Formats: sequence, C-alpha cells, structure tokens
Amino acid sequence: MLKIENLHATVGDTEILKGLTLEVDAGEVHAIMGPNGAGKSTLSYVLGGRPGYEVTSGSVSFDGKDLLDMDPHERAAEGLFLGFQYPVEIPGVSNVQFLREALNAQRAARGEEPLSGGDFLKLAREKAGLLKLDMEMLKRQVNVGFSGGEKKRSEMVQMGILGPKFAVLDETDSGLDIDALRIVGDGINQIMRADNKGVLLITHYQRLLDYVKPDKVHVLADGRIVKTGGPDLALRLESEGYDGIMAEAA
Repeated sequence: MLKIENLHATVGDTEILKGLTLEVDAGEVHAIMGPNGAGKSTLSYVLGGRPGYEVTSGSVSFDGKDLLDMDPHERAAEGLFLGFQYPVEIPGVSNVQFLREALNAQRAARGEEPLSGGDFLKLAREKAGLLKLDMEMLKRQVNVGFSGGEKKRSEMVQMGILGPKFAVLDETDSGLDIDALRIVGDGINQIMRADNKGVLLITHYQRLLDYVKPDKVHVLADGRIVKTGGPDLALRLESEGYDGIMAEAA
C-alpha cells in the first residue's frame, strides 16, 4: 500500500531524510521508533505534503499512485490520513462543521454524494462513542480549550469519520494518561484494523504498542531505517535504549 524508495528530503538547507526505504502492505501496522532528531516527524510531514519539506530524490507510491505528485488535499482524498504530534486549534470553527466539510469535500473528490446533516451526525456519534468523547465536545471549536488527551481523542474521531485507507500517526501517544492511552489504542484498532487498511505508527515508547500490536518495528536513525524486526524489537529498545541497536547497525 505504501512503498518508499531511497527517499531524501531537506528542511531549509539541512538534509533530514537520507535514503529512507520502507514498505507497508495493506492490513499491516508498522511502528517507527528512533532517537530525537532521527527524522520521524519529517517523514510524516513529507508523506502528508507539508510545505517547507522538500523531497530531493527518491519515490513514494501510495496504493500504486505517485504520492509526491499530489497536493495535500488530493492525498487526503486518496485515503491518506496524518495524525499530528501537536493537533492545531482552529478558533471560530466547530468540530462538527469542520468534520462535515472535510468528509464531504473528500466524498466530492471521489465522485460520491455528500452526507446529509442527519447522516453525518449519526456517523459522528458512532465514532465519538468509540473514543469515549462526548458529542458536546464536537460542538466546540476545533481543539480550543481541549487538554492534550482530548485533542488526540478528537483527532482519532476525525480519523474514524474520514475513514482513510492509510494512517500516519505521529506520536499519537504523547500527552496521554493511562486511561486515554488505552482508549486511543482501542480506537485505532477498531477504526484501522479492518478492510485491509494500513498504519504507520511513529512513537518513542513501547506503551502504545501494548494496545496497538505492530506487525513490524523499524528503527529510524540519521534519516534512514537502520534495523527492522518484530514486536520484540520495541521491547528491546524499551529496556536497552538505542545505543546497542545503533552499534549493531554501524
């Protein structure tokens, strides 16, 4: 579903990704772990098409199409979802308004009919229920006054409503307490562990992987994947840190 080959990318004059190669098949969850400054968030922004992140060489195909040739809204309409490490606030726009417009814009891009107000609210209640988020929260302005955990749960509701084929989740576990972590993990499983969808889960810690079991774990360091293994690799990183893995890779 996602195939990245020899990807190089810069931010300003600094090269961050230095030949990253990675494949994620439909139906799989892959976790990416790595030290600070390794390029994890840069990878997520490049996949999402954030301005200022320039791809200098390499390729990315998504579901057989050239992802890098698409604008960000086209990537979203094709079924790519990016979950931010720090979800932004949008004052003056309610969650319900924002999510209905986003969903219907994507449906229009795919040649589908828009959802009516009633059908949308039914869908929103269902997905909010998965994340144990009160519908009153969705009537408020997007993320304004939300706690860190509420922002992440709201973003997972957004993912559920949009129904992407593939989700890139950048440190979704940051700022979550134990209960919120379990709720978000369960939500990811229920929304994305079906219909041959794919997930690229970027995280610093093993704790989220206790709830969302990865098929593969990759270590990203200095802009490239230096080691790949199964779920046991994440446990080893948690207990030993990165030094041993880095030495092996060298």
